[in-house]
Amino acid sequence: MNNTFGIVYSNSYYILIAIGVFFSLFIPLIIISEFLFFEPFLVFSMFPETTLSFFLIVTLSFLSALAVSMNIYRVKLIKETKKIGSSIFGTIIGASAGVCSCGPIAFSVIATFGIAGSIASSFLTIYEIPIRLTSIGILTIVIFVTTKSLSRECNVKS
Repeated sequence: MNNTFGIVYSNSYYILIAIGVFFSLFIPLIIISEFLFFEPFLVFSMFPETTLSFFLIVTLSFLSALAVSMNIYRVKLIKETKKIGSSIFGTIIGASAGVCSCGPIAFSVIATFGIAGSIASSFLTIYEIPIRLTSIGILTIVIFVTTKSLSRECNVKS
């Protein structure tokens, strides 16, 4: 399994993709989760009770970056859409499930959708940590399956 990571990330193109995906998820998530503020000046604020949430955001961004860059490598290597659909689908589900921190945007959802929006936003706010843990589990499974498929189907050997 380590050999697969070495082969995929020996190319700087996939390292840059992973870095880009990490920051494209990490920055919006810390802004939405109210860890980073731009007004009245740039402030990063983290309290002891929000440490777990911040750690989950970092983990989710990192695993999403690994999964997306490995799946791009796999797509370019296989070039058959029938074999790669489930892995990319799992990556999309895992990454989007972890992006559900909707504290500051809940007011616009409530105003737009009324009672249904209020119920949905309160559900997502209450179960934010279990949903992120579930998405981390999904992304871990996606990375494991992608690694196994790269080593078996694509004949990646040492």
